[in-house]
Amino acid sequence: MMINRRLLLRTSSAAAAGVLGAAALSATAAATEPARGLPSRLTGDPDPTGGVTRTLLQEHPSPAEGWEAVQTLVQIPRHKESGRHSHPGIEVGYIIRGDVLMEFDDRPPLRLRTGDPFFIPDGSIHNARNVGTVTTMMLSTYVVDETKPLVTTY
Repeated sequence: MMINRRLLLRTSSAAAAGVLGAAALSATAAATEPARGLPSRLTGDPDPTGGVTRTLLQEHPSPAEGWEAVQTLVQIPRHKESGRHSHPGIEVGYIIRGDVLMEFDDRPPLRLRTGDPFFIPDGSIHNARNVGTVTTMMLSTYVVDETKPLVTTY
């Protein structure tokens, strides 16, 4: 069964992620919407993920059976973050514009700037924090298990 990832891209709530495997998703829904999260440790912001958007650019079956390639454009406003999350496969990305501190649960953070590529292993819990002066734009390509939600939040 091919899972339409659009609903998941519109929200990063764990509840929506859990529903994806069991419910049919509307193909007419918008593919971009703000993510939500918990207060930032550094700024006390009550909505540290407010204004963060993930726009679905394309999705295609992978040559490997049971896997799917998904590409998104992620935009993170100044002083905001993606929120702690993981993916059921790899993420290969590129910083189009901005400065990001990529924080991981299992290793030291990685500072990324305009023009930097990045790779996030399967299941790695991470958070992209905009530490620059402009809205960060990241191109993220995932090769993921098509039977699982694209994003699991923590």
